[in-house]
Amino acid sequence: MTSLRRELLFTLIIALLCLILFSLDIAKIPQASSGIRCRGLITAVDDSKVRTNLIVKTNAQYLTVRLLGGPHQGQEVQVVNMLTGKMELDEFYETGKVILVEYSAPEGKPINAVARGYYRLGLQLFLISLFGLLLFAVAGVTGLKAALSFVFAALVLWKLFFPLLLRGYPPIATGLAIVALLTGVVCFSVGGLTRRGLATFAGSMLGILLTCGLAIFFTHLFKLHGAVRPFAEMLLYSGYYSLNLTDIFIASVFIACSGAVMDLAMDIAATMDELKFRHPEIGRIEHMRSGLRVGRAVTGTMTTTLLLAYSGSHVTMFMVFLAKGLAPANLLNAPFVAAEVLNILVGSFGVIAVAPCTVVIAALLYRTKE
Repeated sequence: MTSLRRELLFTLIIALLCLILFSLDIAKIPQASSGIRCRGLITAVDDSKVRTNLIVKTNAQYLTVRLLGGPHQGQEVQVVNMLTGKMELDEFYETGKVILVEYSAPEGKPINAVARGYYRLGLQLFLISLFGLLLFAVAGVTGLKAALSFVFAALVLWKLFFPLLLRGYPPIATGLAIVALLTGVVCFSVGGLTRRGLATFAGSMLGILLTCGLAIFFTHLFKLHGAVRPFAEMLLYSGYYSLNLTDIFIASVFIACSGAVMDLAMDIAATMDELKFRHPEIGRIEHMRSGLRVGRAVTGTMTTTLLLAYSGSHVTMFMVFLAKGLAPANLLNAPFVAAEVLNILVGSFGVIAVAPCTVVIAALLYRTKE
């Protein structure tokens, strides 16, 4: 079977797996509500019951909304928007805005309608389409395979990994299995069923295994628990008291850095592949030296990427500490900050280790005939 046919077959298998995952329901948790959802245009707003305390709003906001879709399109319904006083969760609406409405219609008339936020699904679909088009424009067929890998990764996490954790599967072992699956699909989709793809996969897994071991060791050494993550405590209150939040935190550490690890491993493997293609006579030692020189340059920027990615998602947290005038020692010693420090540094260890691992593996693979 030719290389092109192998890659086409592999791509079709991944597409088939995406369809299977989409229809999968491992968690078997019934939906919180079975109401009808559609877009709605706000035609009137009643703020008479809203209580304002400085910048915090509580109580109910009543809306008159004209339905823009669904079986009751064109009808108007009264919608309740409950304000809890938490700005990260609440939305305050104005006339003329389009929102997502959920309602029931037991007798053919929409009632018990509630607001589910500004309608963003159309924009999200537009962004996804734009992302796919840009990938195809820049990378051609490889870009389409990368987009398919992206969809597969999202479905694996949402339909497989998260439900398995809810069902009580061990987070670390399950996380490693999921990461191995995703790494294999991404590496062989982008790198092809070739020595380049194999070197990328093997180097990535070695880096991820190192990250996992360090995460286990330092999490217990730092005396951290999984409740430092957002919504972790709410998860326990939802009835999942037996979940091991600490192991879930450890799994999140090596899963979070797996993308950067794969990125660096692919860069190194592609470099080693190109060197061997351009200079077939190159010796194994010189081949490794050349790959390591590239690896040093890429590793330096990749570790900074992790720092900026993790720090950028907690800008307001750091600003609160500065605004309170707290000492740096207090800041770094706080459990949730220590968790991010561990996340950054342990992830960086995996990124640093993946470069020499991939170089050695690629040099050994290219030593033999394909």
